[in-house]
Amino acid sequence: MIQQLTIPTPYAVGDVNAFLVKGDTLSLFDAGPRTPEALEAIKAGLNDSGYSLEDIEQVILTHHHPDHSGWADGFPNAELYGHEYNNLWLTRDPDFIKFHDEFYMDRFIEQGVPEKALGIVGKMKRAADLMAHRPLDHILMEGDEIPGHPGWIALETLGHAQSHLSFWNSKRSELIGGDLLLEKVSSNPLVEPPKGPDDPRPKTMLQYNASLKRLLDLPVEKVFSGHGMPVTGVHELVEKRLQKQHERAMKVYDMLSPGPRSVFELTVQLFPAAYKRELGLTLSETLGQMDYLLELGKVIRKTDEQGIHRYEKS
Repeated sequence: MIQQLTIPTPYAVGDVNAFLVKGDTLSLFDAGPRTPEALEAIKAGLNDSGYSLEDIEQVILTHHHPDHSGWADGFPNAELYGHEYNNLWLTRDPDFIKFHDEFYMDRFIEQGVPEKALGIVGKMKRAADLMAHRPLDHILMEGDEIPGHPGWIALETLGHAQSHLSFWNSKRSELIGGDLLLEKVSSNPLVEPPKGPDDPRPKTMLQYNASLKRLLDLPVEKVFSGHGMPVTGVHELVEKRLQKQHERAMKVYDMLSPGPRSVFELTVQLFPAAYKRELGLTLSETLGQMDYLLELGKVIRKTDEQGIHRYEKS
């Protein structure tokens, strides 16, 4: 049994889904944002299936983002499972939080963000306010089977988040996919810090493309998604998403015809209104396209005297 729970969020993306899965163990995949409204929706959804918060034995996170992890500590008898990266946020690891700010400050300087806008770095941790505050009980890795659910296997599907896992059942040809593949919109490959200062910056667009391509190698017939209705016609939608991303990248490539540009300059051109509201999200999108074009060998990157990366056609 897989039962979808639809949960309100305070975000532009709208409602988020959690999935109640009954096997040898009663599990909930994802847990909504940490708002009173979300908790009431979770209680109501469980009640409709004849259960309560106390009945949940396991909570399994697809990723750490607050609309998916907020009430992970709201089930008194449940153990918590997920990717190890979740713990950096769920425990508010102080070394990671300090590194988080340094990481984004360095990236914004490289991207040519004006000094007056650098203050946004201090606000980028606000998302943690709607996350749970407890560590994982168990870390899931690629290939791990979910306890109590024979046949459900964890797949590491990074890109949208550095903690992202999807859960594949080959007998059912179904995937619990978090934000890997959504019915109506394409997930944003968010630039996030690696686990520590000695690790390279994750190239999230390349990660995300690779994760989508994994679905083309699986006979998946249905994806239970983190937002919207379950996805069918999976391979067709994946091909469409990959093609659209390539087209966006080529649009950015054409913007380099007049000469070298920084990520910030390109972002202003690509998102003339949205960048003022969502600077981090829009910069992530643009940087992802530059990583993609670099991988294709279509552009080169040079660093100027101010430490700003500028891209030009190769």
